[in-house]
Amino acid sequence: MLTVTICIGSSCYVRGSDNIAETFEKMIDQNGLDEQVELVGSFCMEHCSMGVSVRVGDTIYQGVDPEDAEVFFINEVMPQVGNGNHP
Repeated sequence: MLTVTICIGSSCYVRGSDNIAETFEKMIDQNGLDEQVELVGSFCMEHCSMGVSVRVGDTIYQGVDPEDAEVFFINEVMPQVGNGNHP
């Protein structure tokens, strides 16, 4: 199972980490990835000045934008788990 961690600390929260989490949850459901992707939160990933931080497996991405969350999920998460039910 691939673990995707979203920073939910105060700095990332005000930059939209909750919106990113909602988008990722939607993408997991839509693509049938419930058994392949675990979505978790972390209170600080120590990159506060860089924007929202997201860890996919062992890789940390900084400055993830809520408006680009769906594209991020498609480009960074889905290749690591296969495409699920995505056409």
